[in-house]
Amino acid sequence: MTRSFAESLAASKVQEDAEWWEVVYRKAFPSMDSMMSVRNDGWAQRGGIDRVVLLKSGKSITIDEKVRYQSYPDILLEQWSSFERKTPGWMQKDLACDFIAYAFVPTAKCYLFPFLQLRRAWLENGKDWIIKAQGEIDGYRRVEAKNVGYTTVSIAVPISSILGALQKAQIVDWRT
Repeated sequence: MTRSFAESLAASKVQEDAEWWEVVYRKAFPSMDSMMSVRNDGWAQRGGIDRVVLLKSGKSITIDEKVRYQSYPDILLEQWSSFERKTPGWMQKDLACDFIAYAFVPTAKCYLFPFLQLRRAWLENGKDWIIKAQGEIDGYRRVEAKNVGYTTVSIAVPISSILGALQKAQIVDWRT
């Protein structure tokens, strides 16, 4: 199946105003005051910001939202936005967001990954994850999404591997 960018954008807009996003953010951030959707093209959207959550302290939290309509035991990390043009995917970019909110609609479960630690986990483990995905080893796999004129490539990484890598990414040993 080949998708167009417009179709993909329309599919993401279906969940943009879903009521469950507010439930997720109020549970995740107990001092949440309000939230705002950021969907118009501009520096924020290009920097991976789909939502801004404002806390009662005045602190703002920026979030890139990902939604999957089936439940899987993995998280798709976008390696190439366009494989043909070698345009880096969101996992290979320095995004402006604080968190990646990765939601599975059927199970009503959302993972909130701190982006900087997720990016560090990718930089430290990505090559190994890509190799495992090429051989479909231990639940890793390469996922190609055919779009009109380009192919998006993601690496499916088991959730347990991501959580373990995130835990390690939070510890810095300055001796090595």
